Amino acid sequence: MISSNDFRTGISIELDNGVWKVVEFLHVKPGKGAAFVRAKLKNVQTGATLERTFRAGETMPQANLEKTVMQHTYKDGSDYVFMNMETYEESTLSAAEIGDRVKYLTEEMEVNVITWNDRVLEVELPNSVTLEVTETDPGLKGDTAQGGTKPAKVESGATVMVPLFITIGEKIRIDTRDDKYLGRESS
Repeated sequence: MISSNDFRTGISIELDNGVWKVVEFLHVKPGKGAAFVRAKLKNVQTGATLERTFRAGETMPQANLEKTVMQHTYKDGSDYVFMNMETYEESTLSAAEIGDRVKYLTEEMEVNVITWNDRVLEVELPNSVTLEVTETDPGLKGDTAQGGTKPAKVESGATVMVPLFITIGEKIRIDTRDDKYLGRESS
């Protein structure tokens, strides 16, 4: 159990048969009346947000999330097979369980799989990945970094906006959180 007085950003609680993560919180002590905590919560499964007010000292169950380091080994049809790096057991996850960041998943990539009550809540990829450009319009001599962007398809199948000078075969770094080009990978 956790008290509303102990709320911190990132803490997960069980509420209405789901797992909610505290995004923002504010302890309020009005001049008249009892203190309370106003919190903005995000549902880990659905991504929905909710603002809720709790009485100061109100308790609720804290969600026991389990984080496991796993390595993506191969794709089996539409499913993805992962190996637990501690026990070497294999697990299969669907694209829906992984979420929209499946587009950056490559073989031998290590990810954090977060579970609650034996249900996969989230698959955390590294913040940035290095992938090879497989398809893009040709770059022209004189194109500069400030000159604009063009779409480029990378080896995992994702499409990212890159500067005009990027060519097929180059390795680029991509931020997996917001799909942004970070730069060329120096070799």
